[in-house]
Amino acid sequence: MNLKSEKLNCMNTIHALRKSTVLTILSAGLMSWSCAASAQSSIAPPPSFPVTPPAVQDSEANNEMNVFNPEASVLYSPGAPQPAEPFRFGILNLRPHPYYRFLYGTGILSGTNQAQNTFINQISPGVLLEIGSHWTLDYTPTWSFYSNNHFHDSLDHAVTLTGGTSYEDWTFGLSQGFTLTSDPMVETATQTSQQTYTTALNASCQLNSKMSTDLGLGQSIISADNFNSSREWSTLDWLNYQFWPRLVVGVGVGFGYVNVDTGSDMTYEQLQTRVAWRATDKISFLIHAGGEDRQFLDGSTSDLLNPVFGAAIQYQPFEQTKISISADRTVAASYFANPAVNTDFTADLNQRLLGKLFLDLQGGYNIVKYVDSTAGASANREDDLYTVGVQLSYTFIERGKIAAFYQASKNSSTQSGFGYSSSQVGFEISYSY
Repeated sequence: MNLKSEKLNCMNTIHALRKSTVLTILSAGLMSWSCAASAQSSIAPPPSFPVTPPAVQDSEANNEMNVFNPEASVLYSPGAPQPAEPFRFGILNLRPHPYYRFLYGTGILSGTNQAQNTFINQISPGVLLEIGSHWTLDYTPTWSFYSNNHFHDSLDHAVTLTGGTSYEDWTFGLSQGFTLTSDPMVETATQTSQQTYTTALNASCQLNSKMSTDLGLGQSIISADNFNSSREWSTLDWLNYQFWPRLVVGVGVGFGYVNVDTGSDMTYEQLQTRVAWRATDKISFLIHAGGEDRQFLDGSTSDLLNPVFGAAIQYQPFEQTKISISADRTVAASYFANPAVNTDFTADLNQRLLGKLFLDLQGGYNIVKYVDSTAGASANREDDLYTVGVQLSYTFIERGKIAAFYQASKNSSTQSGFGYSSSQVGFEISYSY
């Protein structure tokens, strides 16, 4: 929908730092705040399913900040023929999206300095409920079964309520999410149970033929067993000016307050600019950059001044080929007493090979610096995570997909016990009505 998605899809990001997610996060631009910056699962990401209501997606397609070509795999495509609806009952429409994955992984940490090999079976009978054209409610449970007894089997839950409407020149959006997960995490080097609650309210208005504004409020509550929990409230508001039909420039001001169980509570202010430019029908850019001043409320630690930025480039030289490159830098609370500065770079090549056969190549580099809020904001731990992956998928019966994948990742940490090297291979089957 807009940059609010960065928070609303926080747990999806934990499961999957994918190109499509990054472009969605960057492409709209209402709000920008981050979940636990390094909170990434060390397991290869499962697929994600869109939850945006049809009416809201129509608004997104006409959003001046949306300069990217849409993903071919989205559940709804404005103007395109819609799939059959065998589970429609008046204004209610059920869209099941069952999913199964088998994975074998090596080098997965069950604790510091404890790399394990394991088979993982995951079953996810998710269902999306459309309520008219303005609301969706998605519930996705996921059972995970590990062959290695150093990990415990788990049942995860993800619930997302999304809605939106328009009135005259205004467009309004609301999203409420809840997730309960228990994945092996890069940051904690162990299987970590956590609950996340996210809320986002946003509004945008076309002020005149050239100027528009985007306003947003957000809340995030993350509770992690045996680790630091946090609560964040924030806003980031934009004033945009359209210089040409394909070029929009905006200025944004943001504020936030972070309350943590361990360490220092924080406040912060941001000033950013952004540019959305569809240079040609084949290449598009979206860039936002600025600075953040973060204050630590406990103790006499000096402010933490940091650049923050995000960028995404999409190049589609042919209908069957899409290349995406993105970068992002944020500051956020971590699962430890210290906040984390997260810098991330990703690249993706998606190629249709033969009709219904698709090849997806992904690569990423993630740098996380954990800042000591009691020692002059110096770094006391730094992680460097490299990830490469390849997936070959085949679509069947219109809405089904079967895919084989391989992912290799390596994390180097200045703190002993958190580094690892992992290889994961497997296959997955999914279907979405």
